[in-house]
Amino acid sequence: MTEAQPGNAPGRLRQMQIYVTGAGGKRQTVPVAPDLLEQAAIRKMTAQAAAYIVGGAGSEATMRGNRAAFERHRMVPRVLRDVSRRDLSVTLFGRRHAVPILLDPVGVLEMVHPEADLAVARAAAAEGVAYVFSNQASVPMEQCAAAMGDAPRWFQLYWSSDDDFVRSVVGRAEKCGCEAIAVTLDTTLLGWRPRDLDAAYLPFLRGLGLGQYLSDPVFRSKIPPSPPQTGVKPRGFDLISTALSLRRKGQEFGLSMQQMRAAVAHFTATYSRPDLNWADIKRLRGMTRLPILLKGIRHADDARLAHEHGVDGIIVSNHGGRQVDGEIATLDALPGIVSASDGLPILLDSGIRSGGDVAKALALGATAVLIGRPYVYGLALAGETGVREVIRNIVAEFDLTLALAGLTKTSDLDASILAG
Repeated sequence: MTEAQPGNAPGRLRQMQIYVTGAGGKRQTVPVAPDLLEQAAIRKMTAQAAAYIVGGAGSEATMRGNRAAFERHRMVPRVLRDVSRRDLSVTLFGRRHAVPILLDPVGVLEMVHPEADLAVARAAAAEGVAYVFSNQASVPMEQCAAAMGDAPRWFQLYWSSDDDFVRSVVGRAEKCGCEAIAVTLDTTLLGWRPRDLDAAYLPFLRGLGLGQYLSDPVFRSKIPPSPPQTGVKPRGFDLISTALSLRRKGQEFGLSMQQMRAAVAHFTATYSRPDLNWADIKRLRGMTRLPILLKGIRHADDARLAHEHGVDGIIVSNHGGRQVDGEIATLDALPGIVSASDGLPILLDSGIRSGGDVAKALALGATAVLIGRPYVYGLALAGETGVREVIRNIVAEFDLTLALAGLTKTSDLDASILAG
């Protein structure tokens, strides 16, 4: 993706690509409208995958609140300004990004498409956007990094109760070219998610979403000889489907069925750290030379503490509404966190569905944003091609929104373009 120039700006290019191919009798692979995109993806996914990807915590009030916050803010465009040249770029930690949009880490993508994270990595590199590798990826980070060339990538860290494993994955992230570590703070415990609970389905227990673990030498060295006896015996279809899933993952990573069962048990026992605290963030500085961002900040006081503890950036996130039902929308939390962070780069996710949403987030103080579910829907519908089309659509709408608001640079976006 190149910097916008007259006649080849991404918004106009994408529009004409869609209209011209449509005149030739061919539609795009994925729907443009966010609601239609989600509906089409749900029809393509299994019931378990749809529940896991689309669902949220509790009554899903946080998910609705995220969207309501974006819809509540209104832009006030200016006119009679020369907007023929536009610069969508933003700089983060010394890297110039062509657009202020990154791809969020989303786990267990093999539920959605067989190429999973690898298809997303190729799409991100082709479209020139950064990809944050998920801690719960289906494909090891090294494979994704190899597919991206010099394209930017970060790594999301879920802090395990095993510090040796934490050091190992952080070191692997450095070696495979990741440019930052985003520590996810809001998932030290799994949120109450009725859709998953009603399906009695947690993908990790079937060996899914463990690509970073099963490829890690430290984790593998600590897999016990046999799984602990729980006294719970799956029956019927669940027993068969679990066994088949474990066998497939074992074959992929060179582990026997017994080793896979033991690996899942070891993961379950060690994956989270409910006692994670600020002292651990300080210790992480000793484990890596990379910039450290804290993902999951929603309170201004935590933003102040982040600055005091020397972190390099903040991601305002409520995990897409998947953790706490009825919590604050990220867009509503954003201004207070920007004020409290004393100049730290602030990124935002949760609820972003369009280029207009991107513009609103940047106007309220975000340096850049991350998108999650939309690109996963594209992946479900058409693999790498679907992800690329979703990225193009959001970038195109952002480009056009910027111009139609009377602005020419991402850095021009501020609260003055919003009503009230």
